[in-house]
Amino acid sequence: MEYYYSRFSSPVGALHLISNGDKLVALTFNNSWKEFSAKYPLLKNKKDKILRQAELELSEYFSGKRMSFTVPVDYSGTEFQNKAWKSLQKIPFGKTISYGEQAANISNPKAVRAIGRANGQNPICIVIPCHRVIGKDGSLTGFGGGIKIKEFLLNHESREV
Repeated sequence: MEYYYSRFSSPVGALHLISNGDKLVALTFNNSWKEFSAKYPLLKNKKDKILRQAELELSEYFSGKRMSFTVPVDYSGTEFQNKAWKSLQKIPFGKTISYGEQAANISNPKAVRAIGRANGQNPICIVIPCHRVIGKDGSLTGFGGGIKIKEFLLNHESREV
C-alpha cells in the first residue's frame, strides 16, 4: 500500500498528515512526527485527495468556519481503542468531558485509565478530538501535543461556539 504525506502549517505549529489514498491514517504534531513516520515506509511527499480534504478542513477549523470533520479516517487500533476514538468524535465542538464520562459513554465505566492510554495513542489528533477530554476536576491533563496546545484548541473552540 502506498502512503502519502503532507505538512500543514497551523496556529499550533506544523501538523503532519498521512493518507493511504482512501483515508487519513495519521495527523500528528511536530513532536511525534518521527514516531509516526517510521510506521509508514516509503512515504510519498505528495498530496492526494484525502490530504487536500484534510488540509481544507483544518484551515476551516482554525479560521472558525468548521466545527466537525468529514475527512474519512482509518481506525487502525485495537477494538477498545477504536471504540474510544469513535466516542471522541461524539463530543460536541466547544464541549469537554472527563475520562470517566468517556469510559461510561462506551459502557465501560471502570476503564478510565485505559481510556487515557487509548486517547494518548490517538493517531489522528484534532480530527479525532482527544483534546476535549479533561480531568475529573476540570484540569487539563496529558496531551500528545502538550498542554499549551490542548489549552489553545479548547480556547479556540470555546470562542467559536
